[in-house]
Formats: sequence, structure tokens, C-alpha cells
Amino acid sequence: MSASTPDYPSRHTALLLVDPYNDFLAEGGKLWPAVAEVATAVDLHANLRRIRDAVRCARWPLFIVPHHRATPGDLDRWDHATPYQQGASQAQVFAVGSWGGEWHPDHAPASTDILVKEHWGGSGFANTDLDLLLKQHRVSHVIVVGLIANTCIETTARFASELGYHVTLVRDATAAFSHAAMHAAHEINGPTYAHAIVTTRELLARIPFSADP
Repeated sequence: MSASTPDYPSRHTALLLVDPYNDFLAEGGKLWPAVAEVATAVDLHANLRRIRDAVRCARWPLFIVPHHRATPGDLDRWDHATPYQQGASQAQVFAVGSWGGEWHPDHAPASTDILVKEHWGGSGFANTDLDLLLKQHRVSHVIVVGLIANTCIETTARFASELGYHVTLVRDATAAFSHAAMHAAHEINGPTYAHAIVTTRELLARIPFSADP
């Protein structure tokens, strides 16, 4: 973290946890084989737990930012579905009523967490209530973690920056389909919009009452 990066204001900082579904995070999930190598290399599950626990201990708000849960034919008659959306629909990723569309048990929302409306594309802001909810909770700083680094994380974080939020990316609290995609997300694209790009250890040092186990 840059020495010029300010400490996070306790009453105005929130964690955005993007897409914590079984299909992404659990063995047997439809997309787990694609992210498993990178996720294992960065110790994704452990880092997500450390950050979540620290944020809850500090009593910062935690927003769950979920992707659209697929249903058969949900893109029928769409004019401009993206290749990403088409692939997810064909594979029925995060399908409604399926195990893959359930929260991973290690990262499921607590009763105090705030559940955002599902996003259809990459951004957790586009066509959802995320911006409204953040403003109502007087949030100015967002820390964005979850899946995938170069798609939903990047798009959500970039959108947040465009809306005027202070944005932090966490290098080892996300994953992607390749190490090259992780490099692009954090070394090439991230510095063009994120205010801080940190490791889990660096982040925990800035969260009150937290410690890296």
C-alpha cells in the first residue's frame, strides 16, 4: 500500500464481497476448475475469511454483491447478450435452485450483512441498488474482493471509482482463470482507477482490532 493512502474511515468504509457462490468457490462448482489454480496459489479462501472476520469485528458494513442466478431461457429475445452472458446462460452457472447457485458456506451472508440486487453483467452497480445502498450507509471507501479479478471485480471497482468512491483492490482476495489475467487486473488495469492495491496482510494492518493470524 502506498504511504500516501489514507487510513480507512471506520464509519464510511465497506467491504464488497462479489459472487461468493458454490459454482465459483467450492470443489464441484462449475467454475471452480477454472479458478482453482490461481485461488490455491493466493490462498483465496483463507484470505477472504480473514478479511471478512476483520471487517465484521471492526463493525464495518459488508455488502454481498451477487451475480444473476441463471434460469433456462433467461436470455431469450435479448438483442445484445455478451459472450460472457451467453456462456453463463448455456452452462446455467449459479442456476436458481441449484447447489451451485447457493452461497459457499464459508462466505455466506450473516444477518448483519447487506444483500445487493443481482447484477446481469460484470458491474455490481449497473442496474442494481448498490450505489443507493452505499450512499444510504454513508460509505465513501470500498474494498472489493471475490470473483473474478479481471471481470466482475474489475468492472465493479472501476464503476465505483467513476462514481467517486475510494477504491481498494486486494491482490490475494480474488482469483481468475489464469495468472496472466491476475497480472493484467492488478499491474496493468488496476493502477488506472484504484486508489490502493494491497495484499490481505497490508489491508488487515489498516482495519481496527484486526490481526493477521
